Amino acid sequence: MLIDTHCHLFYEELKNDLSNVLKRAQDLDVTKFICVATNMEDARECLLLGETHDNIFASAGIHPHDAKDAPEDFVDQIYDLMTFDSMIAVGEMGLDYFRNISDSEIQKNVFRSQMEIAQDLSKPIIFHNRDADVDTINILKEFPDVQGVAHCFSSDLETAKAFMELGYYISFSGNLTFKNSHLPDVAKELPLDKILVETDSPYLSPVPFRGKPNEPGRTRYVAEKLAKIYNVPLELIAEKTTQNAVQLFGLPHNK
Repeated sequence: MLIDTHCHLFYEELKNDLSNVLKRAQDLDVTKFICVATNMEDARECLLLGETHDNIFASAGIHPHDAKDAPEDFVDQIYDLMTFDSMIAVGEMGLDYFRNISDSEIQKNVFRSQMEIAQDLSKPIIFHNRDADVDTINILKEFPDVQGVAHCFSSDLETAKAFMELGYYISFSGNLTFKNSHLPDVAKELPLDKILVETDSPYLSPVPFRGKPNEPGRTRYVAEKLAKIYNVPLELIAEKTTQNAVQLFGLPHNK
């Protein structure tokens, strides 16, 4: 059994064929899914999926790209959404200095506001970090009681170790499988008890599906790549990453 700890099931290419998407995932032994929001509108779509599917869980948050458009009352909206049982994390939050779609100061302010919510509610966070290692680490340090995951990790080993020292998990997506990726060299240095797997569907389809819309079932290909990197059976990767996700997000064992 594998858990896709980060997918965006509200995108049209997945939402319009959701029953078949989930069936294909089940066929690949991917059995639980965390539908991760990027703004307040799709947070409600995540919630609806979480409340109507036993094996889908949800998050609510503002992605750094969306930070500039965050409604004035987004904090109150997130608090309201987090009252539902299927809401298991705050996010996707964080910093993205690669595209800089939102001003960096706005990104940091919106990031800190969401960290405060997670701290107040004792909920884990899902954070995005691209070309913003130093500022991301510094903000995480301001909230030592918060735990969570560095989603779709793409930085270097030093950054991974810094995140783990702060109590965070490292999640790998399809980019782990890309030719000439530096990520296998990072992954092999990390302990399995700090690793999660994800797809970031519909983005970042792993090899051999690179360039095509991604699906949650392809979490399996990320796990298979990790099994090769660690030179262990796929079953061990599935067991460890599932245990890690259950522990971090408080997922039920019986669904």
